[in-house]
Amino acid sequence: MTDFTGRVAIVTGAGKGLGRTHALALVARGAEVVVNNRRHPGERDAGTSAFRVAADIAAAGGHAKPHHADVAHSDAGRSIVEAARAEFGRLDIVIANVAVPQAAQFHKLSADDFRRIFDVAFFGTLHLLQAAWPVMRAQGYGRVVTTTLSAGRSGNHGLSAYGAAKGAIESLTRTLAAKGAHRNIRVNAISPYARSRMTADYLAHGIAERFAPEQVVPMLLWLASEQCGANGAVIIAGGGHFRLGYNVEPSGAPGEGTPMADVYRAISDRPGRPYPSATAAFDSLLGDLGLAEKPVAAHANRP
Repeated sequence: MTDFTGRVAIVTGAGKGLGRTHALALVARGAEVVVNNRRHPGERDAGTSAFRVAADIAAAGGHAKPHHADVAHSDAGRSIVEAARAEFGRLDIVIANVAVPQAAQFHKLSADDFRRIFDVAFFGTLHLLQAAWPVMRAQGYGRVVTTTLSAGRSGNHGLSAYGAAKGAIESLTRTLAAKGAHRNIRVNAISPYARSRMTADYLAHGIAERFAPEQVVPMLLWLASEQCGANGAVIIAGGGHFRLGYNVEPSGAPGEGTPMADVYRAISDRPGRPYPSATAAFDSLLGDLGLAEKPVAAHANRP
């Protein structure tokens, strides 16, 4: 079992669902954790989800600090990192997990709607990593795990803003992986299929039970560990199965003097499997799990 004794982690979106599961798993293996989840209007400390998770950890003998900064605010990342260092004296691991759902089709989304989703999912991740990066560079060690989505790679009906934000996170993940490699900073992404509050309306009956958030944890823990050898990887995790997500770019075909429709057919017939949508990628995973015959909701791929 991976030992995180002496390591300090930040987990955003840790009040419920996957984030809570990640925080509990890290603490169970010795880590000290800042549990971040924003305070909702009217909530007092003892009533916040972050406080309750931290209290559960303390009751089990672990160490956690609740933190209520809203990651959509530009100074939240700095505040969370400062809290980790003030409480525990260091920072080794960042799990950027927070997001908000998209509730409207593209033609009904305003620019402000897009900004709200990007402020939480992308900029909430960016500001946190910008604050943590100098700490990790200076100490010559760090582990970062971002949270992405298949719609960020393959696109999906009804997820224009959410998918775009997650696609931006994947690009940021790969870029930071290249920048941090020589300083022993590993930056990877988890693209989860898991039962949670956000997926409750999208996973068909009989399937949700197969996608417990705890099934994502083994890969998350490895990516957050000192032993992790991956860097810049996007790992799809769900139902106890794991895949490597990547941008397919197989060998090409000459185009001079050839109709472009023929060129397109030629370059489409190459090794690699680009999925036409996130739903198609999810349906393929269900086939791997022997669940292909069961009905799946159209948007069963939200984390």
